[in-house]
Amino acid sequence: MNSYNSLHITLVQTPIVWENPEENRSLLSNKIKAITNATDLIILPEMFTTGFTMTPSNIKKNEGLKTLNWMQDIAKEKQTAITGSIPFFEDDNFYNRLFFVFPNGTFQTYNKKHTFTLAGEDKVYKAGSKKLIVDYKGFKICPLVCYDLRFPVWARNTKDYDILLYVANWPKQRIAAWDTLLKARAIENMSYCIGVNRVGTDNFNYEYTGHSAVYDTLGKELCFSTTEEIIHTVLHKQHIAETRTKLKFLEDRDAFTLQFEN
Repeated sequence: MNSYNSLHITLVQTPIVWENPEENRSLLSNKIKAITNATDLIILPEMFTTGFTMTPSNIKKNEGLKTLNWMQDIAKEKQTAITGSIPFFEDDNFYNRLFFVFPNGTFQTYNKKHTFTLAGEDKVYKAGSKKLIVDYKGFKICPLVCYDLRFPVWARNTKDYDILLYVANWPKQRIAAWDTLLKARAIENMSYCIGVNRVGTDNFNYEYTGHSAVYDTLGKELCFSTTEEIIHTVLHKQHIAETRTKLKFLEDRDAFTLQFEN
């Protein structure tokens, strides 16, 4: 599709049917089939098959594997990568797990590091402890999930990644923080920053207004939406190289290591 100098991305800003993986897969299948633009990566929101549920036990434990298989089918059929997070059951634990599925069906995973204690996510889902850097079509991508956005140390660009990617269920009442932090993460890490949020209301009547967006390495807004829609944009390697060569801010970053308590 390209010579690895650009990456065509598609953001799916969608409502989510509460705790109904089958219906959400069907809804998203129709949306994705309607995509006619050339695309290298389709990005879905956090928990795109259920909404931000704290009762994943209401869902059959094999639904996670069904959704992974669905993502693999989509990737192969459209010859594109696809990513998003879902509740996933493994080894007697639930995880808020992001899958990055490549066009050939292989995949990598990231378990959400910062579980949202305000909603009790830490009581239901086991937190991850490893960051993921995906190498895809000449771009290094760091995918993170929702609440991770509030923690800049975890997102710090120590691996010279090109793209910081957040999938989320971020509610309307705190949307100003989402807007501000996405832009800040792009600027401080000198990377593209992508945020994909949902729209609609959930089972607790929390409202979601989207604000899915893409920012370049200087914090310039490339796209932004508040409605249910499919959003397309293109990221360029040359932009990253030019800004990092001219403005060598990453060379002055603090050196540090992360330590975790047992």
